[in-house]
Amino acid sequence: MESVFHSFEGFQWDEGNNNKNFIKHQVWNWECEQVFFNQPLLVLDDPGHSLVEKRWAALGQTDSGRLLVIIFTKRNNLLRVISARDMNHKEREYYEEY
Repeated sequence: MESVFHSFEGFQWDEGNNNKNFIKHQVWNWECEQVFFNQPLLVLDDPGHSLVEKRWAALGQTDSGRLLVIIFTKRNNLLRVISARDMNHKEREYYEEY
């Protein structure tokens, strides 16, 4: 299976997703980006939430240790963040276990 990060070149931020996560969940775009460069990073398929394009859920942490769940898709060679929020208790337990 080809990695979701194969040919990854950056992030797609536009009017549709630029400030949405900060308004809804107080998560900055730069925090979302940090998660993809820190370890451990868990990436899980998220097939139940979109019939149009493939989505994934990333569980990871920012440089400051903030634990986030990021739902994203890949458009060409760019990752597009759909939503980002703090992990809930169950997600933190799963992340720490794996």
